[in-house]
Amino acid sequence: MRALVVYCHPVPESFCAAIRDTAIDVLMRRGWEVRLLDLYAEKFDPVMGCDERRSYNDQAPQDPALKPHFELLNWAEAILFVYPTWWYGLPAMLKGWLDRVWATDVAFKLPAGKGRIKSLMTHVTKVGVITTCGAPTWWSVVVGQPGRKTLLRGMRALCATRCRTFFLAHYLMDASTPATRAAFLAKVRGKLERF
Repeated sequence: MRALVVYCHPVPESFCAAIRDTAIDVLMRRGWEVRLLDLYAEKFDPVMGCDERRSYNDQAPQDPALKPHFELLNWAEAILFVYPTWWYGLPAMLKGWLDRVWATDVAFKLPAGKGRIKSLMTHVTKVGVITTCGAPTWWSVVVGQPGRKTLLRGMRALCATRCRTFFLAHYLMDASTPATRAAFLAKVRGKLERF
């Protein structure tokens, strides 16, 4: 299995970095081929410019910096997102990556006139999300978990029909302890052993 780990956190020593490292370790021990995409480390530009937006419905973005990202999407059979939940959703960097990379003629084709979007991501059979969140579980559910829905409903809809998904979150991250963080990493290991 070829797994793309999409990692998004600006602080190198964050708990999300420990999650990333744990995830990569488990997947590689299982014999998966893993590629890491660290959006902050590579200084990904999440901003879609005027010309890119104007041609968005007509063709894939022409920015040469995006080509390696398109190639990674085409390569991956599984995608694992590791990021912090900020204001109940995705960090702007990750949202911008979705905006610019999951694009026309890359992730989907738009129909001529009325009709259904055609997916170009049916080779992706697994999508996972591992995140941290300062809010408690109950409040995240009340708010609607927009990040979870974006990735596991919206983006997953472009993947294989029977694409398997999972979502893990360390809630109350701001009040976490070494024990809660260790327990969560154990949960990550267990989930990825079965993924």
